[in-house]
Amino acid sequence: MMSYHKFLLRSSLAVFVGGLLVFLTCCQTAPHNHAAISPQQSSTAQAAVSPKQSNDAPATASPQKIGGDRVPVESRESIYNNIYVYRTGTYVSMTFGLNQKLYEESRYNTADDRELPVSYTQFMTASLLYPAKIKSILEIGTGGGRTAWYLHRFLPDIQITSVELDPAVLELSRKYFGIREEPNFQLVSRDGRIFLAASKAHYDVILIDAYRGPFVPFHLLTKEFYQIVKAHLAPGGVVALNVEPTTMLFDSAVKTLHTVFSQVEFYDASGNDAGGNVVMIAYDGQALSSVDLNHMAETYEFTYRLRYDPRAMLQHRFLLKPVGSSFDVVNQAGQSTAGIDDNAKMLTDDFAPVESLKAIERHNQKWASQGNPPIQ
Repeated sequence: MMSYHKFLLRSSLAVFVGGLLVFLTCCQTAPHNHAAISPQQSSTAQAAVSPKQSNDAPATASPQKIGGDRVPVESRESIYNNIYVYRTGTYVSMTFGLNQKLYEESRYNTADDRELPVSYTQFMTASLLYPAKIKSILEIGTGGGRTAWYLHRFLPDIQITSVELDPAVLELSRKYFGIREEPNFQLVSRDGRIFLAASKAHYDVILIDAYRGPFVPFHLLTKEFYQIVKAHLAPGGVVALNVEPTTMLFDSAVKTLHTVFSQVEFYDASGNDAGGNVVMIAYDGQALSSVDLNHMAETYEFTYRLRYDPRAMLQHRFLLKPVGSSFDVVNQAGQSTAGIDDNAKMLTDDFAPVESLKAIERHNQKWASQGNPPIQ
């Protein structure tokens, strides 16, 4: 069957190829003048995907935009990442470096802390529509913290906890991305899976956006991890994941998620970005109807006056429909738009439970081939 990424990326293939050539040319011929990452430029390119590694899933965290003048602000080499902060006009970006390439993790408008410049981060907030009530939200993968902070700014009475593996990322996010601990907003430095396994808390919404440059650590993609996530959802809770559909593991990730949750939905979150990111939302119970979700969207918009209207996001909603032993991706009219590969394998832990801490540490290691893109 046709894979889902073909459905999403067919229209942007030409842009991707042309932009990628521009990006690689910049990396090879102008090593001291990497292309800027800015939401205001018209030329676009998807970050290059590095060769696959055995314990990680290759994918880009978010699309990169090429052009304009940027100013290096600070670089940091941590035990997990090579981190670079740049400024382009009023925008600040956090990038991770790998093999002379830069992968954007977060983008922040210093003149408007309620803007979410990267399209998929807007669609992560569609998860608000699914629980009957929301008292607490967990985010795994803080990065610059913009999604969690946006929710905190509009829903200040809801307890939000954001967990980030890399202490250096949190330090730079506090310094340059306008986030800070305050009542109902907590930042934690820890691996997300280890945090959940040690926690007794339950959350109405769990957001997972745990890219490290081009990879998601494998232990955050498996059936066992999703079971841990499910165990920490309150009744009626929902999980939302940022995924990049061009990875060869996308179909496997969909199948794996569906073994744990009865409902899996998709939001085409590419927007004006060339990367084609998708937000997957999973939950148990009966599928929520468009009428139900529209009612919740109207309630949230009326009550909280969200910057990004969830009613508009619902127009980009697709559903996962079982067809025999496989699945189709269908629109809200029930029409098939793509399929999930029949041969995709379910992802399971590659370690025994007693070896989990060592295995997670291995998955989180800095890539052996990670290089240092010049900061100037």
